Amino acid sequence: MADANFTTTETGTPVASDEFSLTSGTNGTTALHDRYLVEKLASFNRERVPERNPHAKGAGAFGELVITEDVSQYTRAAVFQKGATSETLIRFSSVAGEQGSPDTWRDVRGFSLRFYTTEGNLDIVGNNTPTFFIRDGIKFPDFIHSQKRLGQSGLRDADMQWDFWTLSPESAHQVTYLMGDRGLSKSWRHLNGYGSHTYQWVNAAGERFWVKYHFISRQGVVPMSGDEAERIAGADADYYRRDLFEAIENGDYPTWDVQVQVMPYEDAKTYRFNPFDLTKTWSKKDYPRIPVGHFTLNRNPENFFAEIEQAAFSPGNQVPGTGISPDKMLMARVFSYPDAQRYRIGANYNQLPVNQPHAAEVRNYMHQGNMQFLFNPADARVYAPNSYGGPAADAERGVEATWEDDGTLVRSASALHSEDDDFGQAGTLYRDVFDDGEKARFLDTLVGQFESLTVDRIKDRFLQYWGNVDADLADKIRARVSAEASVSDDTTPGAPYSPKPEADAE
Repeated sequence: MADANFTTTETGTPVASDEFSLTSGTNGTTALHDRYLVEKLASFNRERVPERNPHAKGAGAFGELVITEDVSQYTRAAVFQKGATSETLIRFSSVAGEQGSPDTWRDVRGFSLRFYTTEGNLDIVGNNTPTFFIRDGIKFPDFIHSQKRLGQSGLRDADMQWDFWTLSPESAHQVTYLMGDRGLSKSWRHLNGYGSHTYQWVNAAGERFWVKYHFISRQGVVPMSGDEAERIAGADADYYRRDLFEAIENGDYPTWDVQVQVMPYEDAKTYRFNPFDLTKTWSKKDYPRIPVGHFTLNRNPENFFAEIEQAAFSPGNQVPGTGISPDKMLMARVFSYPDAQRYRIGANYNQLPVNQPHAAEVRNYMHQGNMQFLFNPADARVYAPNSYGGPAADAERGVEATWEDDGTLVRSASALHSEDDDFGQAGTLYRDVFDDGEKARFLDTLVGQFESLTVDRIKDRFLQYWGNVDADLADKIRARVSAEASVSDDTTPGAPYSPKPEADAE
């Protein structure tokens, strides 16, 4: 065992799993004493100074949320009551690229929303896809590392990202979105946004519901061709940023309709897919989208750095009547995002104007620390409880979203849902959602991705991966590669690709 190649913590202790966080039951709370999860995420959050590690390149704007429908039967949150309006901030971004990367590289687009509500800031931190590449936060640093650059050359590497994806079958649904038309958008204005995660709503009677947020672009969802994206990447690396700024500057204010899918609390226990698995969607036939309202972007930032670069979002920023769920990625992000902001911006990042609540007051006993700007009167007590009239917690105002679990600490995925698998929804997306044009462009993209690979074992897994999504699709990739005769064992032009057995791997 002395030469065994096993993973350890930073202090040399063997690690039980790189796949699963320690949770109370398969859908239970993530344990804070999962030392390796915390160590891994904390280390990951401190890798870059000062730009964000993922979602580094982006831009945003301000606007207003207007609630036009009555959803009070599902949530007591003031922000979602009919007639309510709230100042809104949004930041669009790319996931993988650095600050200077072209906007039009194929990538998932970040879609981070903040509503400045009368009960505090509500952040919904999502993407332009309803799913994600992984379902457990313990794999998030590995995923992002696979999208970054090689240490030796400083170059991005197709083998690296496909090595990770083909060894992580849960990625198939999201990669199908990414390699399809949603991977390249005409602009940030022409894409939908999704909370992606499952969240919780609680109504005035204390009844709980599971909810997914959908933000539907009134501008339409318009793709961009690969050739056009490549041309623009060389001509205007800030194309999306420029488009958004100029549209708002010219009074062409983009609008998104806010809709939700609502699942009764008890349904989650027996639904055919795990409703807390970020790699899955809920069928709109089972849970139709319910209109809530809309938001419009009508103001550009006065200072990009102060109001966009220093904007610090967190899915942990919930308000009474909303909350999180047993989604393992979401629970990890509730820790990871504020931890990253404290490192990237500073301990008192919430005191910056863009991060302060704009429609509510801050009252607590946290004080001092680096870059403190706000402070209480000199005679105010800094502890609780006290008998000097300081603020006190209020259980009725601060209602929290909760759920029950079986109490057993395990490292595993849920096995309770009848139709859970890693490739089924990806196959449905390809076969039943993509039209003929989307399928043709999708195939072109996959062939191009295959031809960028240089390692045979990864090529083999690439074909197996897409064969698991759809056997006919894999056959089409093989036929195109063979017909074009552009890839071979030794990369000699004109020779067809011939897979090698996995035993030949380095």
